[in-house]
Amino acid sequence: MNHTAPRRLFVTTALPYANGNFHIGHIMEYIQADTWVRFQRMQGHEVHFVGADDAHGAPIMIAAEKAGITPQQFVANIAAGRKPYLDGFHIAFDNWHSTDGPENHQLAQDIYRALKANGLITTKTIEQFFDPEKQMFLPDRFIKGTCPKCNAKDQYGDSCESCGAVYAPTELKDPYSALSGATPVMKQSEHHFFALSDPRCAEFLQTWTHADGHLQPEVLNKIKEWFAKDAEGNGGLGDWDISRDAPYFGIEIPDAPGKYFYVWLDAPIGYLASLKNYFDKGGPKAACGETRSYDEFVADPATEQYHFIGKDITYFHTLFWPAMLHFSGRKTPNAVFVHGFLTVNNGEKMSKSRGTGLDPLKYLSLGMNPEWLRYYIAAKLNGKNEDVDFNSADFMARVNADLVGKFINIASRSAGFISKRFGGQLGAMSADGQALVATLAAEGTAIAACYDSRDYARALREVMLLADKVNAYVDQNKPWELAKKEGMDARLQDVCTTCLQAFRLLSLYLKPVLPALVARVEGFLAVTPMTFADAAATLAAGHVIGNYEHLMQRVDIKQLDALFEAPAQAEQATAATDTKAASKQKANPAAAQPATASADGQPGGEALAPTIGIDDFAKVDLRIAKIVNCEAVEGSTKLLRLTLDVGETDETGQPKTRNVFSGIASMYQPEQLVGLLTVMVANLAPRKMKFGISEGMVLAASHGDEKANPGIFVLTPWPGATPGMRIH
Repeated sequence: MNHTAPRRLFVTTALPYANGNFHIGHIMEYIQADTWVRFQRMQGHEVHFVGADDAHGAPIMIAAEKAGITPQQFVANIAAGRKPYLDGFHIAFDNWHSTDGPENHQLAQDIYRALKANGLITTKTIEQFFDPEKQMFLPDRFIKGTCPKCNAKDQYGDSCESCGAVYAPTELKDPYSALSGATPVMKQSEHHFFALSDPRCAEFLQTWTHADGHLQPEVLNKIKEWFAKDAEGNGGLGDWDISRDAPYFGIEIPDAPGKYFYVWLDAPIGYLASLKNYFDKGGPKAACGETRSYDEFVADPATEQYHFIGKDITYFHTLFWPAMLHFSGRKTPNAVFVHGFLTVNNGEKMSKSRGTGLDPLKYLSLGMNPEWLRYYIAAKLNGKNEDVDFNSADFMARVNADLVGKFINIASRSAGFISKRFGGQLGAMSADGQALVATLAAEGTAIAACYDSRDYARALREVMLLADKVNAYVDQNKPWELAKKEGMDARLQDVCTTCLQAFRLLSLYLKPVLPALVARVEGFLAVTPMTFADAAATLAAGHVIGNYEHLMQRVDIKQLDALFEAPAQAEQATAATDTKAASKQKANPAAAQPATASADGQPGGEALAPTIGIDDFAKVDLRIAKIVNCEAVEGSTKLLRLTLDVGETDETGQPKTRNVFSGIASMYQPEQLVGLLTVMVANLAPRKMKFGISEGMVLAASHGDEKANPGIFVLTPWPGATPGMRIH
């Protein structure tokens, strides 16, 4: 790390909610931020890149309760699955923490006290929706109804996904509880508010949001709507309810027994908490010799703070977050970078059950190169708040044509001649080669500017245009023909040297996007890790390179077909959580329903299957099975491998077990299941899966609306049942 670098950067991505694995939207955001961080480091800047799990709130509390574990253990289980995603796609956070860490508890309470001392915390008694079935006040996201602005149905209690309106839950039309389907009733409770309507806040935010570089123009245009008032003076910034009543999993509000911070208050503070945790562990010193403390770093006027977020959380990050920081005496962000959503194949909404989802771990498990995806996503990002579409045909064409056909092709057509004919030694470049390399080097400043402004699409277009120039040079000089001609060795070495000098520059320009590939290039070219300052240099004549090995394979259409293949029926049945995640609960708010029924009377959230006869039922052989062993499946986040005793014996009379894969890893640790009895379909035809043969199906239950009622539950019989008993 260059200690004399003029910039000190603190960079974060939005904190993922700790109730599920990463999805492709997370990976897109992480690729965008990671690319920017890598570029800044290549500029010689000091960068601290941190993340954390957003660990608090009622959804996690409720999911943990259903799973029979503590919220802390629930969050820990989710956190344990983060590494394969981050490592798999070369996402290099310096630190990953949790908003339930002690640093966040302390910082959240400190910021609250500072805001209170500044006269920006008020209390008042409000009427709040209460679920009479669950006997609890309902968080905003557990109240649904019709949007008061655009009349879209099934919208959440805090904002509308259809029109983007933000409102109070009490403004919803026809509200209902997403937990039980019951019509909520109003009850009084004293709540704490952050007085965003205070003229001081409005004045500060008008200045901060309009400051050059803080927000993208399209984001600022949206924010202007939130400041606007009508002719009667209605609208504008409103006070923010920052408290929730027990029971609630979160951080207690000082001097307010039974009150907790709303998760959105402490979640962004988690950025600071993760940074503090990193400094307190000595991470910066280990990474670059940083000796300052966290307090010194965040108070330093030279420290710059940047957040990468999705457009769905703009309101919190561009209004509440800067105001909280400013009025608690802290530095405000230098910029909030907002990106759009990721769609699939011309804007289609992702759905795993229809095979239109893009599962990051499935992508990796199919052997697909993670840097294909890094390149493709980067080639679509332009620094604006625009949606990005993953198109299968376009993906294959860009990777195969750009990365392999244009970029890798340059090295593969020249490196072998240098190794075989010239002992790996580069030669001197003639005038035409020097001119070509000079043309590439001259574009370094412009490409760097594109990276700095997050216009990766333009940066990569420029790189590929340069690659076209190099390939034109290759085709013009035809080294494969020079190699056959007598007396042309000097020109052959000259041409191939020019190609590899150009390839080094193209690799340098691609390094923020393709870090693993370029690390291999640096090894092959026998150069130290490249920075943008190296664009002005060339490798000296006589420099010895290593042996070239092919750097990247082409995308195979079979891989793409498998990536978007809909889940097989057996895996769907045992992994209902994944295949039904997009289902919507349709409600009749006039009727209160028990928690196991949806609001329109459908038991378990979905209609009963068509009627069958007793003969149809008799075809299904259900047996009691004992789980004699259970283990995680390497390469899968959904499956557990169960070894089942169904009372069978082999031809020698010895006990015989069955191997069954079940998609219940999100709910159970393997050791929880060993020794339990369960129910299985014993006459289901064996199914060949990627991980082995599955010889049956374990029965499990889940709710039709998994978003509001998460969890999948393995069936267990009463004590006294023994393996092999048939269920009639």
